[in-house]
Amino acid sequence: MKNTSLQLGRSLWLAVVFLFGLASNVFAAEPLVDVAWLKANLGKPGIAVVDIQPAGDFLRGHIPGAANTDFGKSGWREERADKVPDMLPAKFDKLAAHIGSLGVDNDSHVILVAPGGSYADMGWATRIYWTFKTLGHDNVSILNGGMAAWLKDKGPLETGAAKVAAKTFTPHPRMDMLATVDDVKAAKAKGVLLVDSRPEDQFAGINRNPKATENGTLPGAKNLPTGWFTENGGGMFRDKATIEKLYKHAGVPTSGDQINFCNTGHLASIGWFVSSEIVGNKKAKLYDGSMTEWTITKAGPVEQHVKLQ
Repeated sequence: MKNTSLQLGRSLWLAVVFLFGLASNVFAAEPLVDVAWLKANLGKPGIAVVDIQPAGDFLRGHIPGAANTDFGKSGWREERADKVPDMLPAKFDKLAAHIGSLGVDNDSHVILVAPGGSYADMGWATRIYWTFKTLGHDNVSILNGGMAAWLKDKGPLETGAAKVAAKTFTPHPRMDMLATVDDVKAAKAKGVLLVDSRPEDQFAGINRNPKATENGTLPGAKNLPTGWFTENGGGMFRDKATIEKLYKHAGVPTSGDQINFCNTGHLASIGWFVSSEIVGNKKAKLYDGSMTEWTITKAGPVEQHVKLQ
């Protein structure tokens, strides 16, 4: 009887430990954390703050213990052999080494800190967030409002170069996180919703990003500009209920298969993040190549709603 009681007690203890760990992991995987959360958890084991400010701004002031990465130059994206720019790297060894140099290993809870001045720089964080997920690392969050929110709340600062010890990060790629050009062609044939995350003038074909070679959008796409998702186009994401109203206004469902695209997979990563991580539509995907790949490789027709010439 005594042994049975001991075994029962041990089982209950293990169950509590398991549930506590599970709850911690779920909490750690929250897509957005606020300044109060980061202040409460800063410096705890496993927390790795990755700052995405320009290098000069990082040296002048950053969250204590943070490491700095350059969205454009640190290997998060690269030019493909056929000159299509800003694609997910074909091989992950260099990127994995860079991630390790940031003090991140496979057990780290990564907190991404963008400058927070605009929705566009929050897109640096959402693109890197998506990249971590594609590399099989789910334990990643974004500081809502970025560095601007941290400074506004008078969070502690550290100056100078980063002081983090390098670790080893091993990717476990999940390539089903992204949509390829062939996936987009197949989706178009099946009637899957394509969501253009760019500003309306680019969707309509009035203006275009210089990296794309044609004005317009993918035929049949709906436009949901990602600048709508943050308060006044800044660095603070709106709440889920407000975002769902914006989806309804744009005529874009909040569930079901959909592929988000833009020019280079930057703004579209905001669209994917909001759809998948805030609204909860896990059938949303990101077209990495977007309009630059589509137009450079002449993958298919382009729809121009407004023709000025």
